[in-house]
Amino acid sequence: MPATVLKNISEIRRFFHRNEDPIYFISATNFNLLGLDEWVKNFKYICYIDCYGGKHPNVFCPSEQPHAEFQSIEDINNYLLQHKEVIDFIKRRGGKPKFVFLMFDEETERLSKELGAEVWFPKAKLRTNMDNKIETVRIGNKAGVPSVPNVLADVKDYADLKKTCEKAGIGHDLVLQSAFGDSGHTTFFIKSEADFRRHEHEIVGEGEIKIMKRIDCRGSAIEACATKEGTIVGPLMTELVGFKDLTPYRGGWCGNEILSTAFPPKVRQRARELTFKFGEQLRKEGYRGYFELDFLIDKKTGDLWLGELNPRITGASSMTNHAAFAHADAPLFLFHLLEFSKKKFDLDVNELNNRWADPSMIDSWSQMVIKHTDDSVDICTEVPETGIYKMLSDGSVIFDRFDYHRRAVESENEAFFLRILQPGDYRYEGADIGILVTRGRSMTKNFQLNERAKRWIHGIKQSVAARPLPTVEASPSLADPAFKIL
Repeated sequence: MPATVLKNISEIRRFFHRNEDPIYFISATNFNLLGLDEWVKNFKYICYIDCYGGKHPNVFCPSEQPHAEFQSIEDINNYLLQHKEVIDFIKRRGGKPKFVFLMFDEETERLSKELGAEVWFPKAKLRTNMDNKIETVRIGNKAGVPSVPNVLADVKDYADLKKTCEKAGIGHDLVLQSAFGDSGHTTFFIKSEADFRRHEHEIVGEGEIKIMKRIDCRGSAIEACATKEGTIVGPLMTELVGFKDLTPYRGGWCGNEILSTAFPPKVRQRARELTFKFGEQLRKEGYRGYFELDFLIDKKTGDLWLGELNPRITGASSMTNHAAFAHADAPLFLFHLLEFSKKKFDLDVNELNNRWADPSMIDSWSQMVIKHTDDSVDICTEVPETGIYKMLSDGSVIFDRFDYHRRAVESENEAFFLRILQPGDYRYEGADIGILVTRGRSMTKNFQLNERAKRWIHGIKQSVAARPLPTVEASPSLADPAFKIL
């Protein structure tokens, strides 16, 4: 009997509603795929941090076991996959397990195989290659998706940098990026030799560097999924970047907004077209599944430039997968799962993309990633719990009720807070306190934090209490672990 082919959104939704194989999202938290368990039967989260105090029915957090200091999300995932309680949990539930991750490496793949599980993402080696910012430029060039005027070069010293830039005709007001890493740690703004000296140890000897002309731009993000039927494109989102109320890192990502009028229609359409072209090129490169692109929008000209590629789900994924179109049709990540399920489907991708481009398919939300921004280290004693918070008429913020659904937020005077920092954790400069999700905008039309957002941030931070470190413990070595868990 021939295998059935899924031919419309309704059949795809029903397919996952009846899914029998256990699917696990394994990561530090479940933030990136928040709510996906309600679309997919037998979908569970295995997390290192219990953001819900044991109250989320589909989140499993094993007890803490001795481990080496984590240097990456991959380390966290590899720790979880070797944890006896996790192994027992997976075996107890039976079936043929499928794993999805935010980040993973070849060791993660090996451990997954030992557990008899399939990793529903492209191979770690391919993802690493795609994640290389230098490679992103080259893929974009092949796809006809332009990057900010740049040159790729190994930098020996400042004189060498100047010479390289003069030859490329990109001036001396520069932005340098190393091949890997996030914007808060591996992006360097260089206008003088003094600037170069500050970051020299992070630039020289690091291999090929992306050297860009500095432009006055606005950041944006868009997620998509490369499937055998074509690339499905989500909405263009704003990015919150470098706000001192939220992050100590200049140029560091600290949130997103999703709204239909954030950018002019021409910019939105151009971003969708370029994302589709990039996704089609990724398919030719052998990559399939979920990915995100950052676009830099020139404030003067409105030109769009490719910023970077994230070949995975990201910190913006919860925004994409909760937009109005996701509830009307299906979350974008469902198409990623469909692609890896090997289930045959026949979709009109152009029709779907055109429908998702309709402004009525996008409602207005924002999320802010709140970090500890003071240059201090102490031990947390109280952190506001996950749930729904209310802002009173005087601007103060109070806890209203526990919930793990962000859709429970009814108005702009309510917000969903997901707790990351736990009592007993070190609170250091750059530590994630939690994520705040609100209806409406968190920025003004000029892309600055609005007063309502500032009151929300202040209210959450005021609810965090900590005690000083014992003198013998106080040490700068407790500071930032140098990787983001989101």
